[in-house]
Amino acid sequence: MLKHLAVVIGLGALSGCGAVYISPKVTEAEGAVRVVPLTAQSVRAANSSTYQPKTLPAAFRATAGGGAAASAANAAPAPSLDRQTRPTSLEMRLPPAPAAGAYEIGVGDVLLLATKTAGNTVEELSGLLAAQNARQGYTVQDDGAIAIPDVGRVPIAGLTLEEAEAALFQSLVENQIDPSFSLEIAEFNSRQVSLGGALAKPTVVPVTLTPLTLDRAIAAAGGIDTRDMDFASIRIYRDGTLYQIPLPEYLRRADLQKTPLQGGDSVFVDTEYELERAQAYFQEQISLADLRQRARAQALAELNTEVSLRRAALDEARSNFRDQVELDAVERDYVYLTGEVRRPSRFALPFGHDASLADALFSNEGFSTEKANPRQIFVLRAAPEAGNPDLINAWHLDGSNAANIVLATRMEMRPNDVIFIAEQPITRWNRVLSQFVPTLITTGASLAE
Repeated sequence: MLKHLAVVIGLGALSGCGAVYISPKVTEAEGAVRVVPLTAQSVRAANSSTYQPKTLPAAFRATAGGGAAASAANAAPAPSLDRQTRPTSLEMRLPPAPAAGAYEIGVGDVLLLATKTAGNTVEELSGLLAAQNARQGYTVQDDGAIAIPDVGRVPIAGLTLEEAEAALFQSLVENQIDPSFSLEIAEFNSRQVSLGGALAKPTVVPVTLTPLTLDRAIAAAGGIDTRDMDFASIRIYRDGTLYQIPLPEYLRRADLQKTPLQGGDSVFVDTEYELERAQAYFQEQISLADLRQRARAQALAELNTEVSLRRAALDEARSNFRDQVELDAVERDYVYLTGEVRRPSRFALPFGHDASLADALFSNEGFSTEKANPRQIFVLRAAPEAGNPDLINAWHLDGSNAANIVLATRMEMRPNDVIFIAEQPITRWNRVLSQFVPTLITTGASLAE
C-alpha cells in the first residue's frame, strides 16, 4: 500500500510542478498551420515559388588564361629574297650555222702591206723594216678604205683577202707604182664575239681566218666557272634572237662544243637556279624562323607572367571570400533542421543552384529511425495569403514508405524553411520514463523516511 501511495504522490507532485514530459509535434491549426501531404503534385506546387540562389563572386567564374601578351610580339620582317623554283628541264635552242665563206675584211682590221724598194738586198730589207716599224700596217677606216701614200684611199671593206689584193694591185698599177707587194691581216678587229657570265675571265674573242667555235671561245675566257652544273646554260644572242644550250648537254656532246660562232655573237653562261642565292634564301628563312621562335618564346614568357598575376589575384579574391564565409560575414540563405535529426543545425543553401530536401537532410547526417518517426517528416514554410499573412504550410512527407524518399530529392528548399522530424512513440515513452523514474525513486525514499 505504501508503494502504490508513493507512486500516486509522485505523479501528483510531477503534475503539480509542471514537470510532465512534452513532445514537440506539428498540429494543424485553423488559419495558422496547414498540413499538406507531400505528393508528386504538391511537390510541383511547393517548387512553383520563385527563388534565385545566391551566386558566387565573379572571381570563381573567371579564368587566368588568355591575354594580350601573345599578340603583342613584334611580327618578323618580310623576307627580302624570293624562293627560287628549280626548273624541271632546260630547253635546247641551237643557233643556225653561219654561212660558209672566206673572211671578209672589215672596219678596224689592221692590214700589213709589204712592197719592194730600190737598192741592194740589205738596203731593201732595212727600208722595208723601217717602213713597217713606222706605220704599223694600215687600219681600215670607218669608210671601209685604207690610205696608202702616193696611192690614195683604197676601199677594201667587205672584200676577202684575195679580193683586197686584186684591188690594191689595180691601184698600184694605176699610179705607176711597182705592184710587187704582199698583204696580210695583222689584227682582226672588225668581227668579235663577247663572252660573259659564269666564266673565269669574261672577254672579247676576235673572229679570224680560222672559224671560231664555242669551245675555243669559252676556253679563251678561262672556262666555265659555276657551282651549279645541273641548271646552268650557255646562251647565244645573235641578230636579235636568243639561243640556249643546257650546260649538261654541252659537256656531254662534242658536236655542241663545236658550235660555230660568227662576228657579233654574244655568249653568256647563266644559271636558272643560283646556288648562292638559294643558300642566302634558306639562311634568311632560318634566321626568320629563329627570330619568330624567340619572339614566341618572349611572348609566351610575358603571357605566363600575366597569367600568373591573374591567377594570384583570383586565388586571393577566392581565399578572401572563403574566409568571409567561414567568419559568417557573407549573407547566406539557410534551412533549419530540428526535431529528431542527428544534429540540429542550419543548412546553408548552395551558391548558384537549388538544393533539395534530401540534400538538407543527408548533408547533416540525416536522422536515425530508432528515435525519429519516418512517418512524421515536415517542411515548415511561410505561405502568406491575402488576409492571412502568417499562414504556415507544413509539407508532410511519410517516409515509412521508402519510395517516398524520391519526393525528398524533388522537393526544393527555400530560405528559412524548417525541417522537423517527430519522435517515435517508443522514444517518447522512454524519455518519459527516463525523467519520471528518478523522481519517483526520490519521492518514495522521502516518504519511507
